[in-house]
Amino acid sequence: MARTVLGGAAGLVWLMLPVMTISTGSAVAAPDHGPAAPAAAHPGPTAPTAAHPRPAAVREAGAADYAVPLAVAAAAGAAAALGHRRRTRRARTRTTPGGPPATPAGEPLADLDERAGRALVSADDCLRTSREELGFAEALVPADALAPAERAVRRAADELAAAFALRQRYDDDGARDEETRRHLLVGIIGRCAEAGRRLDAEAAGFDRLRALETDPYRALAVAEARFRELTGRVGAADATLVELDKRYAPSAVTGVLGCTEEAKDRLVFATAHLNQARRSADLGRPDAAARELRAAEGAVAQAGVLVAAVDRLAAELSTAADLVPDALAAADAALADVRKRRAEPDPGAATAGLGARLARAEAALSAVRDDLGAGPCDPLDVLTRIVRAVAPLAPGRSGVLPSAARLAALSATAAAADFVTTHRGAVGFQARTRLAEAERLLAADAADCADLLMAGQLALQARELAERDVRAWRVADPDARVSGFEGAVLGGVLLGGAPGGGPPGSFGGPGTRGRRRDA
Repeated sequence: MARTVLGGAAGLVWLMLPVMTISTGSAVAAPDHGPAAPAAAHPGPTAPTAAHPRPAAVREAGAADYAVPLAVAAAAGAAAALGHRRRTRRARTRTTPGGPPATPAGEPLADLDERAGRALVSADDCLRTSREELGFAEALVPADALAPAERAVRRAADELAAAFALRQRYDDDGARDEETRRHLLVGIIGRCAEAGRRLDAEAAGFDRLRALETDPYRALAVAEARFRELTGRVGAADATLVELDKRYAPSAVTGVLGCTEEAKDRLVFATAHLNQARRSADLGRPDAAARELRAAEGAVAQAGVLVAAVDRLAAELSTAADLVPDALAAADAALADVRKRRAEPDPGAATAGLGARLARAEAALSAVRDDLGAGPCDPLDVLTRIVRAVAPLAPGRSGVLPSAARLAALSATAAAADFVTTHRGAVGFQARTRLAEAERLLAADAADCADLLMAGQLALQARELAERDVRAWRVADPDARVSGFEGAVLGGVLLGGAPGGGPPGSFGGPGTRGRRRDA
């Protein structure tokens, strides 16, 4: 940009020079050099005078004067464009956002690793909480007014996704040298800090839009309406679980067992805090009302996630069950094509080990058919087994088998995301990293069967790691374990409370999310 401005200024000055040097029409006295030549005494029609030079000469001089500055301006613009492209490329590929180093050079690698993990958890909690409160704000605040907050959430999500990608690289490449590992950790911390900064920058404006501290009644009405809606849906979700248990294998519904009971716990919690919020508002204590309301909104939001998980799984299992026959037919067609290639080998094709892979695939499909005939099954697991058997022989990005793989991976990823969201105060960075990588693979346009299978596997790992973290928290803090959901929330665990415990935070990054916490 500086080059462009400088080049433009130079070009403008150069363009003005001819105008500044052309005569304005006033006679300029010529120096006396003696008698004039005879020809000058009788000027003809084309003879110039001292005050009026030839127009053609002026035009020729003007054209020459314009050519060079235009070339300079064009060169400056090209240089600026090239510099902009280089800066954009560096910004997209850097591991850290712009700014000073995020860590002292001599910090031990183990300490840096721990700090990076804490930064990931904090940034992820802030992003989830911000999205949660944004969902409540959308019911009352015009969309155009919420645009800056929504933009901040999107950009924070991009920064956090890059941080999780760096963490995945760090975990995958354990043999890297210490300097590279340190560089990755610094990048994680920097990206998380940038995500938090973007959310913090919009927190004050978002508070003004919601106006919880000045007029909590409108937001209370929205939260109470959602509470009543969910209260009605919990009973229907219970009935859905009973039906799923009859139709499918127990493994098909393991992921949502207990969801309705947890939703009821959160609704009980929400009832108490909605009542306290209204009481505080009536007593003229809007700050206390805002805190109570945010706690209730967090519980209502999580109850909604838990109930929706049951409904979503029911739809996924139904779709998967309908897709199983088509997936088997597609798998059989793929194996038939492989047998044909074996019978008529292409001299340029690689066939080493093809027979062994074909035999393994046939055995796997035979086992699937046996399980299907034995009684209720898990259709999503069946689809995964079919795709896993055939993928080494028939990779692809379109058709029935990739669609089956995507359905199974999406189901596993959504289940893991629900668990992390509803237990995020106890879930560490490892589970969140695997979940983020699964989401990244699913979002890729060029994802093939192998990528989709990997996404599903990563999602299952994320769920297992998250459940392990929750079990470890319960063992480490038995008092919180037996005190029920209320105690867990006050400890900042299940609702992902603000730093130091208390109700869940509000929209914003680490610097502002605890602003409503009661000191």
